[in-house]
Parts: sequence; structure tokens; C-alpha cells
Amino acid sequence: TPVVLNTAASGKTMSDAEIYAAAVNSVVSINTTSQAGINIFGQQVQAASSGSGFILSSDGYILTNCHVVQQKASTVEVTTYSGDTFQAQVIGGDPDYDIAVLKVSASGLQSASLGDSDTLNVGDRVLAIGNPLGELTFSMSGGMVSSVNRAINVSGTPFHMIQTDTSINPGNSGGPLLNTSGEVVGIVSAKYSSSNGKIVEGIGFAIPINDVRTMVQDIIDNGHVTGKAYLGGTAGSVNTQMAQQAGLARCGCFV
Repeated sequence: TPVVLNTAASGKTMSDAEIYAAAVNSVVSINTTSQAGINIFGQQVQAASSGSGFILSSDGYILTNCHVVQQKASTVEVTTYSGDTFQAQVIGGDPDYDIAVLKVSASGLQSASLGDSDTLNVGDRVLAIGNPLGELTFSMSGGMVSSVNRAINVSGTPFHMIQTDTSINPGNSGGPLLNTSGEVVGIVSAKYSSSNGKIVEGIGFAIPINDVRTMVQDIIDNGHVTGKAYLGGTAGSVNTQMAQQAGLARCGCFV
């Protein structure tokens, strides 16, 4: 049965405490292990990392950042606020938009309500729930929208993000950015910690949920984002006769 993302409809403004109580059960902490190479004794070395995510459906679909569950991860473990732990399968993702969908074998989970990120304005109150430092699980921080549609460059990839002064730390990646109705309007993704050697505070970014909503549904339904343009080619050896038939100039590189 196709999964339909839970779109919010209430629009009721809540206090920060009410938002936490309403949303925390749809947030998860994510811990991964991956092979980090071989040490001097010839033994496999494992690396651990952590992040956050939020539940998309009651039967266990979860959204997070692609960089949280990189393809090299050998195990992905998901823990809910109630303390239940599941081994997760990576259904698919899109590294260009830094999103990934996981699936755990569960039922009766509380799914997050998705809001409308296009309605955000500079100065609006927003909150983040996540797993900062991989240790302070299910922590909430709050702030405001500092900018909408902010163009930033992450490892050579351009993104248009929600900028916020909400406290964001390693481990928060993949968690929800919530509006005052407790609706997910963004996916916490990155922060500036320094610039030109100077320490920077209060500059965090989240992926607008409207930008990826269709892609998330596509990944759930098909395992990947469909309809993306791509360029492919096949390399092969060309001898002199083939080059002459193709009208190519003869040079010393043909064999």
C-alpha cells in the first residue's frame, strides 16, 4: 500500500512545551557504524556516528539526512523516545538534496505532521528536536527564522535553506525543524561553526520540507528519485580503421 505523507491541517499555535509533548514521539535518534579501514594489526576498524530523524508513517518509514546514513554504513540503529530500538534499512536517498529514507519493522508509531515551509517569514519562531553530540538525546532548542531561501554551498553543492539561530550541533542533522503549530517545516542539516578562522555562533540551516516532499514520496514508492536527468558514456579502444571510418584525425594514440 503506498505511503501517504502526513500533512498537517490544524494550524493551532502551541507553547514550546506543548510542541515538545506533541512532537517528541515522532523524533528518533540514529546511530550508525561503518568500516573505517584496517589498522596496523590487520584488523577491521569501525567508526561510529550519530544523527536524528523523524517518523513519516506509523509502519516505520523515517526521514533523515543522507550524510547521516552514508552508503558505507554497515549498521543503522534507530531509537524512539519510548526507548524502543530497531535495526533500520536504508530504502534510498538523494545526496544532491541530502535526504534519505529509512524503514524499520514496526507498527503504531507516531508520524510527524508536515507543514508548509513556504509560509515561513523572517522572525517566525521555530524549534528543533534532536540528538546533539550523539549523547543528549531528544533535546529541544528554539530560535527564530533568520532568513528564508538562503543560498549556501555545502561541499560544492548549492542549497537554498532556511537559516535559523536555533542551537544546532553535530547529532542534530536529520531532525525536524518545527513551527509554532508543531509541524515539520524543515530538516535540520548544517551549521556554520567558523568562517575565515573566526568562531561563528547562531547560524544554522534546514532544508525546506516543501523542496523535498515530492522526492521523499518518490523514494518511498520507488526506492530512488525518478525522472532525474543524467549523462552517461562508455569508454573503449579505437583502432586506426575505426577512427578513419568515423572521420577522426589520425594520431599516435590509436592502436
